[in-house]
Amino acid sequence: MGIASGFALWAAELVDPPLPISSESIPKENKETETEMEIHVFEKNPTVGGRMAMVELAGDKFEAGGSILHPKNLHTLQYTELLGLKRKTSSDDDSDFGIWDGQKFIFKTFPGGKSGFPATISTFINNLLIFWRYGTSLLKMQEYVSNLLDRFLRYYEDSRPIFYTVDEMLKWADLHEYTRHTLQKELVAAGLSPRLISELVTVIMRINYGQNVDISGLAGAVSLCGSGGDLWSVEGGNWQMAAGLIDQANVSLHLNKEVASISLKGEQYEVNSTDGQVYDCEVVVVATPLDEVKISFIPLISIPERHLHHTYTTFVRGLLNPVYFGLSSTSSLPDLIGTLEVPDLPFSSISILKDYSRDDKAYKIFSRKPMADDLLNEIFSDRKETIRIDWAAYPHYQAPEKFAPFLLDGHHLYYINAFENAASTMETSSVSAENIARLILSRLPGGRLQISRSEISDLGNAKMHPEL
Repeated sequence: MGIASGFALWAAELVDPPLPISSESIPKENKETETEMEIHVFEKNPTVGGRMAMVELAGDKFEAGGSILHPKNLHTLQYTELLGLKRKTSSDDDSDFGIWDGQKFIFKTFPGGKSGFPATISTFINNLLIFWRYGTSLLKMQEYVSNLLDRFLRYYEDSRPIFYTVDEMLKWADLHEYTRHTLQKELVAAGLSPRLISELVTVIMRINYGQNVDISGLAGAVSLCGSGGDLWSVEGGNWQMAAGLIDQANVSLHLNKEVASISLKGEQYEVNSTDGQVYDCEVVVVATPLDEVKISFIPLISIPERHLHHTYTTFVRGLLNPVYFGLSSTSSLPDLIGTLEVPDLPFSSISILKDYSRDDKAYKIFSRKPMADDLLNEIFSDRKETIRIDWAAYPHYQAPEKFAPFLLDGHHLYYINAFENAASTMETSSVSAENIARLILSRLPGGRLQISRSEISDLGNAKMHPEL
């Protein structure tokens, strides 16, 4: 949020990557008008990062929110290079996977790491097992995902236009139709088998978005992209991208600062914080979902009603109870347990985060409802520590999707999270944020957008904020 004659960038409650990515995408100076931009960032929490948060469980830190990135996420790849962050790839060669229907495992991969077989052999065996169960539908799913990814990659082209609306942005890349139908309808049209859709695809949707194949098509397809190989994350936590980009942009960061209202006063905005401070801004960028925040807008803004899907994430240091799953030993349990869309099944997935010993592991559980102690005592034979997080994680997707505009009024009030109704990831938020940064620059008085991607990323070498 800019004050006085400054430039405005704002997050009332940073719960997504768009905020720092916007900061990174906006140069410190408008080269056309030679006007200095003063950028202020407001964060109601004591740290930045939002849904890229970490959790400490029994002395170890784990990703609590957005944890994986795709190898073709070009913005986030660029951020790690710019900030000198180390990337780590997620290797699942030694991990096994099972699909639980509430009564039994209907499918399990070969436990390579537990069997002592080389990773190459276990991977080969698992590829055969998966192909035997799902057949050529796997190839059709791969082709479906590849076609969507090729379309999304158009947003990195230098010749891409500036978009005022999400609809316009999606239509330009031939992605809009994906938001008009359910994923199930899209996959049936693509020729995928009912077994693959009801099993493997459903498991992926429940893990990534907490929903099922009734999810809108584009969000579902993006979720399938996150089930491929060569996925990666930032060593030490993805939140470092948010913190580092804020530093590189040389903004004024206001932690523990919550915004109560935004009012248009002539040509400027008056921003009031809950602690009674007032800021005058030329431009305001909202980088948080407006669905569950209490911010007053004067004049009122109009956006489609949207419900956020709450994913309950439970971290447990302890040991699973094999009897709950109808097994005799924990060594028979897969490292990742996915679930089908079965009524009353209490969790979406359970995964091992760290294996300390045979009887001591760290787990992450995703569920649609809070996990009560009585239930956890059934699922686990031992619990040393339990941490619960209620994430307002992403929109509840329902085709056909309706989108709020990027520009919320006729002046300079912008909304990055409008794109989340298409898909909610770190990279899609980055793409949305960059478009809004370019949109702002194109609409500044006397300004025309004359910056390239290389100029955008040339941000100097600022030191990290110690409070981050």
